[in-house]
Amino acid sequence: MPTALITGASAGLGAEFARQLADRGADLVLVARSQDALDALAAELRARHRVAVEVIVADLAEEPGVARVVARIADAERPIDVLVNNAGFGLPLQFADNDIADEVRHLRVHVEAPMRLMHAALRVMRGRGGRIINVASVAGFISRSTYSACKAWLIGFSRWANDEYARDGVTVTALCPGFVHTTFHARMGLAAGQEGVPGMLWLDAPYVVRAGLRAAARGRSVVIPSLRYKAVVALSRLVPRAVTARVARRGRM
Repeated sequence: MPTALITGASAGLGAEFARQLADRGADLVLVARSQDALDALAAELRARHRVAVEVIVADLAEEPGVARVVARIADAERPIDVLVNNAGFGLPLQFADNDIADEVRHLRVHVEAPMRLMHAALRVMRGRGGRIINVASVAGFISRSTYSACKAWLIGFSRWANDEYARDGVTVTALCPGFVHTTFHARMGLAAGQEGVPGMLWLDAPYVVRAGLRAAARGRSVVIPSLRYKAVVALSRLVPRAVTARVARRGRM
């Protein structure tokens, strides 16, 4: 059976990736900061799908946590076939008012950690094949403080890596959803309805994950789930950045 490693697996899109991959028969390595949440999800998946589930408690904003996950990915005796870089968190959009230490942690989780995990995975996957899914965002196409900048980097790097390593049987896909019904916004202290985003723009996590897995299987470098967000991205390329930035301040993707 293939083995998938998922970061940020304790909730939201990460937990949904775990459920859908387990339903397809994949063994799992679940990574997050919360031991209790990981243990609960692991027990659920073992009981429901009869798959092997390994738990790694790691903070990807800290060197020991990243090193722990890199070491597991680099273990050629227990190869990882699917890597899902999903871990992430949001910050207020007012960069100058944020604590710079929080911004540095944000950069490490969204850019440094995926880069290092991809580096470890590619060294093992080259020649034997594998899939890497990087959970980015529609925000990566729009000017929205450091969150947008991090996601733009992830999209650009995924595009290049998918072309570069296709010859080695490895696909790299950036999954770019818009607003998704998960705990992401609640963890930022935002209650339902505080985003000022119309209901039609919200997506369900199972739909987003299915789109990501399907795109990875087809070897696509970037996927934007739903026609409505494809239209948003297309429109953003036609209007001035100052306009899209003003609109984007209304919510977090």
